[in-house]
Amino acid sequence: MRKRLNKKVAIVTGAGRGIGRAIALMMAKEGALVVVNDYGGNIDGTGSSESPASSVVKEIIDSGGIATASHHSVSEFTSAEKIVNLAINKFGRVDILCNAAGILRDRMVFNMSEDEWDDVLKVHLYGTFNMIKNCVPHMKDNGYGRIVLFASSSGLGSAGQANYSSAKEGIVGLTRSLSNELSPYGISVNAVYPIAHTRMMASVPNSVKELARSEDSGISGVGAAELFQSPEPEEAMSPENNAVKILYLCTHKGGNITGKVISTGGWSISHIPKRKITKSIQRDTPWTVNELLKLIPISLGAGLVNPSPKDPKY
Repeated sequence: MRKRLNKKVAIVTGAGRGIGRAIALMMAKEGALVVVNDYGGNIDGTGSSESPASSVVKEIIDSGGIATASHHSVSEFTSAEKIVNLAINKFGRVDILCNAAGILRDRMVFNMSEDEWDDVLKVHLYGTFNMIKNCVPHMKDNGYGRIVLFASSSGLGSAGQANYSSAKEGIVGLTRSLSNELSPYGISVNAVYPIAHTRMMASVPNSVKELARSEDSGISGVGAAELFQSPEPEEAMSPENNAVKILYLCTHKGGNITGKVISTGGWSISHIPKRKITKSIQRDTPWTVNELLKLIPISLGAGLVNPSPKDPKY
């Protein structure tokens, strides 16, 4: 069988469990030399353990593959640098980065602490930059690179996840900017909205799940209706169903796709396009507030439901 990633060096962060683990195992089976990175913490980022990453490396080696374990955190720049240096020192190069590391500190914004905000952004958004910044110089020198970043449909608006949503939507903007910067050097950059039954998904509060089931909830995030009301069978929500699509983006042909956001839920795969203007109003002279008060409800605001009270008291 042809190994599509033969001798390519891949770094997979958050690879000790869930989707990251499935990606690492599948890449090794396809011939990649894999740095399995996982800090080994709890879902909220507390604690650490070498066991998750080391156990995945053992699985790969026992199956005839090649891998090494990294237990460093992506959240600090120098720590992320050690992950990349391990790939260079062990395997001589880095060709692929799949950045799946993440934590959750869900809280309504009026209850959220500064640490809960900072810690989530450090792992997701800062961690993404830290890994890219350390990987890209090596990819640029080689004229080749495949980068897949983990975003989330939570960025479209998930109540109780202001920190997580902000970080994930930031990753989408980073993806689109980097694709323009790096495509001349043979480096593709894509983001994915992965949906699967994982430890992180299981932590979503029941209240969010109930909201997601309502047709007019407007929630599209971890706990969205597409996860909890999937028409596909239970096995479709296994992490492996995401891994195969992400692996495709890391192949030679997958490099034809860059700057895109791809939904990988269940057995489906979808392209999430950039936002487009659906309605607009224009004139050749300045607007007045009175004019906008009359016009917007019957133009830009037509059909929108205001969730706030009709007669707010100021």
